[in-house]
Amino acid sequence: MEDLSNSELSDSPSCAIIREIYDSENSHEQFEQELEHALEARYDVIVIEPTNIGDETSRWITVGNCLHKTAVLAGIGCLISPMFLPTSWKVLSFSSGAVSITSASIYGLSWQFDPCCKYQLERDPLQLAKLRLSNLGSSSPVVLVRKDDTYRKQLQNFFAIASACYCALTLYKWLRT
Repeated sequence: MEDLSNSELSDSPSCAIIREIYDSENSHEQFEQELEHALEARYDVIVIEPTNIGDETSRWITVGNCLHKTAVLAGIGCLISPMFLPTSWKVLSFSSGAVSITSASIYGLSWQFDPCCKYQLERDPLQLAKLRLSNLGSSSPVVLVRKDDTYRKQLQNFFAIASACYCALTLYKWLRT
């Protein structure tokens, strides 16, 4: 792994590049260790040249983002739909709430403590051009950018907790009648 804190490669304060150099039988494990080290060191930008590790990381982040968005959107649907749907359709609101709670729970258990959840994939060509990634060995590296996800987690947790309250209240009313 290459630390490019003071390099011409990056305008960011810290950038790590996981180079695709196969110099032993355990190169794949070495790439994974370098990525783990870069994530734990909290580099602002991480460039992953090895295709397999880059694809795995990209998928992992994409699934986490999907769970997060599902939790938020289902939570919004759960809380807003009772205002617009007839009372007989409460099962739809309840189902949306259950999806929000489930997605937030899976995210919380699987992604919350993973250092990878602090990173997003950089796909914007203008932002990638600013990084000046011309001297890489890979033609299509995966670029991770560290983002503050505090607001995202608070938003997700708010909607999941509000959905749980709505579902509990709805279930209580259904069981009472």
